[in-house]
Amino acid sequence: MNTYIPQIGVTTGEVILEFSYLLAAILFIIGLKLMSHPESAKKGNSWAATGMGLAMITTLFLHRDNSGTTISLINGIVIIVAIIFGGILGTFIAKRIKMTAMPQLVSFFNATGGAASALVALMEYSNPANESSLVTLLGLVIGTVAFSGSMIAYGKLDGKVGDIFAKWTTYLNLFLLALIAVIIVYMLAFEHDMATQTTLSYILLVVALIYGIMFVMPIGGADMPVVISLLNSLTGIAAAMAGFIYHNQAMILGGILVGSAGAILTLLMCKAMNRSLINVIIGAFGGGGAGVDKDQGAIKEITLSDAAVLLTYSQKVVIVPGYGLAVAQAQFVANDLVQLLESKGVEVKFAIHPVAGRMPGHMNVLLAEADVPYTKLVEMDDVNPDMPNTDVTIVIGANDVVNPATLDDPSSPIYGMPIINAHESKNIIVMKRGMGKGYAGIENFLFFDDKTRMLFGNAKDSLQKLVSEIKEL
Repeated sequence: MNTYIPQIGVTTGEVILEFSYLLAAILFIIGLKLMSHPESAKKGNSWAATGMGLAMITTLFLHRDNSGTTISLINGIVIIVAIIFGGILGTFIAKRIKMTAMPQLVSFFNATGGAASALVALMEYSNPANESSLVTLLGLVIGTVAFSGSMIAYGKLDGKVGDIFAKWTTYLNLFLLALIAVIIVYMLAFEHDMATQTTLSYILLVVALIYGIMFVMPIGGADMPVVISLLNSLTGIAAAMAGFIYHNQAMILGGILVGSAGAILTLLMCKAMNRSLINVIIGAFGGGGAGVDKDQGAIKEITLSDAAVLLTYSQKVVIVPGYGLAVAQAQFVANDLVQLLESKGVEVKFAIHPVAGRMPGHMNVLLAEADVPYTKLVEMDDVNPDMPNTDVTIVIGANDVVNPATLDDPSSPIYGMPIINAHESKNIIVMKRGMGKGYAGIENFLFFDDKTRMLFGNAKDSLQKLVSEIKEL
């Protein structure tokens, strides 16, 4: 297998290894492309997983270090045991996790990826064979920030960590970024003995940990999906850095794909949130804030029978799903309602806001689980022009993404954020458990609109009863 080829100066094993990395990269790209559509996303995951499995297997059996030594038997056994243990644990977690906790799971898994890249950089910085000190230090910083930031994001999404929003947090984050830059320059510009190098690398690790915590802590409200997307991008970049350290093309290409895809998604979501990326990085947005005082008006409720009649005799209905839909696990019943209304000649669509839920694409994943056809999921920019012609808009568990405060309340923390213009439709039915505020913690004046009727209760129960009422008409 490892016959030396004098014409090119490498062994056949090395040729096969490099070819496997190229093939793995192709499988990554195919998988990424397939994952761009809900109907093919599962197949895309399989293609990408096959590529990663191929890279792992060929590395395990064909990799050689600079001295030409292959992986020892003991190390190989340890690696295989770790892979099996991680695979079993990951499968167990994935099968038990509820869809409502999917954002937390994404953040937790993202944290593990950042931690792995940071540990690689921490171990290899003092390695005499390491030829990329700058890349190693950047990998250490980025991986650490991705780890600590993702863990804080996990805690916030799970309700275990609150917000810290104050002006001093912005200045602290800027100071920490400057300190990280100074430490890196000092480590690269001057020669240090091994003890000093180790000490400085651990100081850099601690500062990066603190920055990762502090740049996510102020984030609040509907801004969390943007942060999750950015953290995913950082983990991909850190993985690419680890690939450069080991001259591993599969890690480099995989990291670049994840990092670039996450960066593009982050920019798109920043645009959707009307936020600048620099404010995301220094943690200067989100958090608290109160809307201006104005006459709220009176809340008006609607009965199930009236809602059933209104929907049955409508021509166009738009459903705006939010995190409350996920909490109630009401996606399946929502699809039943759609099919029932369509059988009566009603045109029904789902309006998807880019940051609805707690992670990018949360509503798309949720509705795909309920076998809602992808053609019925309409993005915000495409559905808004048709909202004035919509007979009924049903808001299920959504809050901030339909809040008119973004249009007329400059003091609101979500002012300027594009929303789904539910307030422009002819009638609005809002399904909520109560009058609690949304994730941004601000009042939603859509609930007091003259065209709005509130249908209180658990979304799943309300939808089931609504379906029964419509069937009886």
